[in-house]
Amino acid sequence: MPKSYIKVTEEAAKRFFSKKHSTPIVMMNLLRFKEIADYSTHPHLKSASTISGKEAYQRYMKAVMPMLAKINSEILFSGKTEQFLIGPMEEMWDAILLVRHQNMKDFLAFASNPAYLEIEGHRTAALKDSRLLPILERFLF
Repeated sequence: MPKSYIKVTEEAAKRFFSKKHSTPIVMMNLLRFKEIADYSTHPHLKSASTISGKEAYQRYMKAVMPMLAKINSEILFSGKTEQFLIGPMEEMWDAILLVRHQNMKDFLAFASNPAYLEIEGHRTAALKDSRLLPILERFLF
């Protein structure tokens, strides 16, 4: 079974947050959903009926949107993906999401907020695999 990436590793978090960038940052999320959401690690969030990974992610986003608004972060783009024009044809993603945060400090406050940590299990239940790529605005020009 291929390795999947759902949560940040301690090493990656240390590397990222040690840089202390103060400019806006866009987080690019590549998402691959489970066919059926798996709430085994977060049973308190599970609904009475079985739902898809996509539906679980929609529940996650519904809960996250007000949290993002409170810190002036915003969804720049969300969409369904197609096969790569340049890249491995066997690497398929279901969706892409671009979220803009004012700076790293705001992103860290969001990601470590107890209210966020309470609902983050919807994301874990939803995803088969993911990528999260921080993008610094205005890096090249």
